[in-house]
Amino acid sequence: MHDCKPPSGAMNRWLNSYPSVEGCYGHLLLEEKADRDPNLAAALIPYFESAHRDAREHFAAQIGINLHPDADEDDDDDDAALLLYPRCLPPTARRGLFGEVMTGLVTEHFKFVGAHEWSIPIFLFRYHADVEKYLFDLARDPARVRAVFGRFGSDFLGVSLDSDGAVIRLIVGEAKWRETLNSSTVSNLMLGDWKRNRNTGERVRKGGVWFEINRDLPVPHGVRQLQRLLFECDRDGHAAAIVSLDKALALRNPVPIPRTNLIMIAGDGAATREPRTALIGWEETPEEYTSSNDLQVVELILNGGAALIDEIYDLLWAED
Repeated sequence: MHDCKPPSGAMNRWLNSYPSVEGCYGHLLLEEKADRDPNLAAALIPYFESAHRDAREHFAAQIGINLHPDADEDDDDDDAALLLYPRCLPPTARRGLFGEVMTGLVTEHFKFVGAHEWSIPIFLFRYHADVEKYLFDLARDPARVRAVFGRFGSDFLGVSLDSDGAVIRLIVGEAKWRETLNSSTVSNLMLGDWKRNRNTGERVRKGGVWFEINRDLPVPHGVRQLQRLLFECDRDGHAAAIVSLDKALALRNPVPIPRTNLIMIAGDGAATREPRTALIGWEETPEEYTSSNDLQVVELILNGGAALIDEIYDLLWAED
């Protein structure tokens, strides 16, 4: 289970926050302060290890690596260390995972639209099928280094619980990392890339975050994954949550659970960017958003974010 609280002091020293709420729309601009604390990565590592722990143990079992510190000395410790998730993943995969973990971190640390209390009982990283395949192959053939496809479904899922532990609201998130964030990059992310219609020759946008989030199911597949993980990992501690999710997932007469949609884009600011400048409008709900659910947008603007990501992921479970 994910059991690490956000490092609030480190977050406040690291980022300037500029929140706004207009009705059912919240926007949060986060900008990295000028001088990064050299101990920032160390402060973030416990949260990242907590987020990845379930998947790390699951993948190790699937590919046949013993994570126990008292494993037989005959085990090939050097090979095992190279294969430890998520440290061994290629850079692009690490950046995607960083965005997803940061989505959980900002959700638990900052106040969003609706002022709900959010928690992440467990992250869904074990359901990254291509990572499992990548690690399984790599353990048996070290030359099988390749790019990794992203995980299907929602990037992030959190819950708000009542006093009995039942789920009374969901927060479902999309996290996007780009090395440099500017208006054209964000337009492509949100609206989709330009494609040419074969019949008319007209250039049109295809896909994009707005398209995907507007058409998402009221209770997405990730909710079933979350319920299964809660049942497997903490059935007694989350009994009420499991039952409430089961009712929401019913095929006949489901019990609706209100939902907040979350979009987080993260990356370095462009060289020409002015401070306190948002790339997604904050004054009112973007016209491209047509869902009836509350919407929270987070823009995380870093300075040398790739170096921070590599520092964090290189140090995860460094004692191993």
